[in-house]
Amino acid sequence: MAVRRWIGTCKDRGMTTAEYAVGTLAATALAGGLFEIVTSTKVKGLLLHVVERALRIDG
Repeated sequence: MAVRRWIGTCKDRGMTTAEYAVGTLAATALAGGLFEIVTSTKVKGLLLHVVERALRIDG
């Protein structure tokens, strides 16, 4: 019964189609930007250096 009362008073029941579209566009743009950064030559070199350093075993 409390849930029914709460649902009846809640005017915002979720995102509309336009909000989903804007959210999806923003997420896609962010993912594209991060992909460009991570695949750049400089960042690839830094990541490779970190992994090689972590895996290096000094005997």
